[in-house]
Amino acid sequence: MTQFAGWTEIMPALRVQPSDYRITKQSPGAFTGTGLAEWLSDRQVSQIVVSGVATGTGVETTARQAYEDGLNVTFAIDAITDMDPLVHANCVERTFRRFGETGSIDDVMQLIDNGSAVR
Repeated sequence: MTQFAGWTEIMPALRVQPSDYRITKQSPGAFTGTGLAEWLSDRQVSQIVVSGVATGTGVETTARQAYEDGLNVTFAIDAITDMDPLVHANCVERTFRRFGETGSIDDVMQLIDNGSAVR
């Protein structure tokens, strides 16, 4: 078992579907070299929900890339963390609201369940 065991597991509350597009990042942003932008564009996706374990690098970079591509960005705050609590707090309290909206996993799933969001 490594020090990072379990970090790649997706929270059950997110209800992963077989049709979900999963990537393995090789750089901080999920859009770099992964085909994600094309996959989303081909399906006319306009909204993404971002989560992750490096608030100030991977999460923020991915969200900025999505925003620059014209996507609406939602941050699932209770599915985001960082090893540095000050970096995490700064992103959540100051940075994220500049280019996205925030909510809990339950908030996001409620929107999906109510038909306000498309899965």
